[in-house]
Amino acid sequence: MDFDLNADLGEGYGPWKMGEDEALMEIISSANVACGFHAGDPVIMQRTILEAKRRGIDHGAHVGFPDLLGFGRRRMIIDPKELSAYVVYQLAALAGMAEMLGHPITLMSFHGALGNMIAADEELAVPLVAAVAAFDRSLILRSSMSPSIRKAADKAGGMRVETVFHADRAYDENGLLVNRKLPGAVIKDQAMALDRVKQFLDDGTATTIEGKKIRISARSILVHGDTAGAVEMAGKVRALIEEGGHRVTPISRIAA
Repeated sequence: MDFDLNADLGEGYGPWKMGEDEALMEIISSANVACGFHAGDPVIMQRTILEAKRRGIDHGAHVGFPDLLGFGRRRMIIDPKELSAYVVYQLAALAGMAEMLGHPITLMSFHGALGNMIAADEELAVPLVAAVAAFDRSLILRSSMSPSIRKAADKAGGMRVETVFHADRAYDENGLLVNRKLPGAVIKDQAMALDRVKQFLDDGTATTIEGKKIRISARSILVHGDTAGAVEMAGKVRALIEEGGHRVTPISRIAA
């Protein structure tokens, strides 16, 4: 079976680097690239696209709230029409640069608080997903397990949605990510995170923060690039995938 292994990249700003992007791109099969709102800038975006092109991996826009100081992890109440414009602006910035550099984007995802909010709120998801579809319906929309986003994608004309399994984030019983402010929401113990990945690969389930097993139908595994030890973690996740007889493949090359 094929699995995509991805990470959030391009999350520095100016001379400040957030993670080891170049080393991660030796391991992963696709990159979610910050577009300047929660992190990133034009130079970093360009460099990340070129690195993805050189390695032949997928990449796409990782769009978030206009929140550099809070790294896009603070909830913001913004009119959906205005927020839709923010989403398209970020998509257009990365897609335009990628087209010029000869390595077009194939996917997109919502970052941080914005992603968590639309995953739980269909009313907010509908206009934002519609904005993505209006920009480019062929993009693969990558998200956490979310009926809201899938329903919004159907209403937008049937965009392809691919669920991501989060190696280092706790799930609640509804399959949504636990708020980062709560104890146990972020799994910092590498061994524990790897056990979760193995469980997912073995039987397609995750154990929630309440201790209940839930099914996760996903073909993409996320390792956060800003986490300490991300390169080592990504390498071990890739090894688990391959030891299980699976292949690491860019999501655009996995049949829908």
